[in-house]
Amino acid sequence: MKHEIVRPTAGLRVGELPTGFAVSTPEFVSLLRRSVISLRRKAILKLLFSVFACCLTSACALKMNLVDLVPEADETVAELPDEFIGIGDAGSYQPLEWWKSFADPVLDRIIDAALESNFDLAEAVARVEQARARERIVKAPAFPLLQPSLDITDTDIPTNAGIAAQLDEVGLGADVYSDFGIELPDRLDLTTYTLNAEFSYELDFWGRNRNDALAAGAQRSASESDYLTARMGVLSETVRTYLEIVDLRRQHKLVDENVEIFRQRESLAGFRYDRGRIDTLALYAARQKLRNAEAELPQIEALLADAEGRLWVMLGGYRSDLEELLPDTPTPATALEPVPAGIPADLLAQRPDVSAARERMEAARYTVGARRADMFPSLSLYGSIGLQSTEGGEWFDPDQWFRNLSFNLLGPVFQGSRLRSNVDLAEARLNEAAAAYGRSVVTAVKEVEAALARLEASRRRHSLLASLADEAQAENALQEQRYVSGVGNYEDYLTASQNLLGAQSGLAAAERDLGYARLALHRALGGAWTEQDREAVRQGDAAPAGPARFLANSTE
Repeated sequence: MKHEIVRPTAGLRVGELPTGFAVSTPEFVSLLRRSVISLRRKAILKLLFSVFACCLTSACALKMNLVDLVPEADETVAELPDEFIGIGDAGSYQPLEWWKSFADPVLDRIIDAALESNFDLAEAVARVEQARARERIVKAPAFPLLQPSLDITDTDIPTNAGIAAQLDEVGLGADVYSDFGIELPDRLDLTTYTLNAEFSYELDFWGRNRNDALAAGAQRSASESDYLTARMGVLSETVRTYLEIVDLRRQHKLVDENVEIFRQRESLAGFRYDRGRIDTLALYAARQKLRNAEAELPQIEALLADAEGRLWVMLGGYRSDLEELLPDTPTPATALEPVPAGIPADLLAQRPDVSAARERMEAARYTVGARRADMFPSLSLYGSIGLQSTEGGEWFDPDQWFRNLSFNLLGPVFQGSRLRSNVDLAEARLNEAAAAYGRSVVTAVKEVEAALARLEASRRRHSLLASLADEAQAENALQEQRYVSGVGNYEDYLTASQNLLGAQSGLAAAERDLGYARLALHRALGGAWTEQDREAVRQGDAAPAGPARFLANSTE
């Protein structure tokens, strides 16, 4: 069949696209359309096949799980003992609300206030939020990067400039176009509308991004354990400060009563001196004892002011309701019952500082795998897809689509042994983290054993001083009865009263030390406020009271 080919007409206006050559045979036009559709289908199938191959390769890379790149965890901790030295009851330790063993409602209210507004806990919450944010940042490369864009380009240039001027220099100027009946305008005006989305994705074939993400997750877990450590520290310091305030107030009351007895002795010495029954030396000795007793009061008051100030800080600043929280004469019960410490292996789960050290060791392991993966080639996928047209009405025409897809295989280049040094640095940090974890476990066991020994010694001392105080109380009652009956003298009664005050002062100090020892054991064993709060901190799906509430909400 013979096709008639006609030349384009002359006088083409600006904005009209040249059609090249026109054909007069309908069969040829139909064949051309089928060819274009066939080519377009092949391009789409090729693009889909490329994307499918990319996803399949990425999935296979995840299945490989870098057993050769991530080092195995070494047994850095020696075998733990079966039980603590010197422990009588190795029952299961319950760390929940352990301070209630003091049976003091005032202490319970202070603990609630401290957990609600303590600055150290707020700092720990912020550090956990930072760790969670860093984890999300590190996990971002695991997903494709997609960046949509909209572009409108308006071009308006003279015809005799740019490439047209260069064509004129080689003999393809306006005269040549005139021979074909084509008249060029004085200026070329063209507006192009482009809507596209650029995407890129690195196939994590060797697990570098995956290991970095796992390391960031372990660091986040370590930060959450640090928060629990800070929480335990706040609880312990609050209880210790409260016990110190209670003891100082008792001591102040006992010293004040002792001063009053010394005043009576000084008055009695003055009465005897006026009657010549004692000399000046005995009078001065009585007055000196009075002054020494009075001098103890300012010292106790200064210590009390310092302890109350530290309690203010623990409660989040100056509290006008501190007087309501702390009555003048708080009377916490003496906790004498034993504490079941459990077995040493329980410390690995109970103590958050041990958990934090363990998580940091895991983070160091994954970091070694990531740095080893840096020494292998990286495979990346780049591309873009979108719509482009010179007419606004055809902007969303599916026929105006375009795409660009490319793979990039980049091997490590010579960097002056920087990559090898990064691996050596990561391995050295792993050794450091492993040693720190081993030290934390051994330290935890030794702290519990020392706290158990101290608690037992404090209990024995408290028992002895309690019996001494009972004897002093009986002696004081006897001397008071003798004095009232006229059998004994007043000075013997004053001496018995001072002995009673001294025994009570020693017993109060023993009760304070017993509380300190019990507190040290609870802190050594590890603990949380409630089990629900512990899970909320780790999962971020609940809202416990105080700063932990903001910590839980930070993941929403």
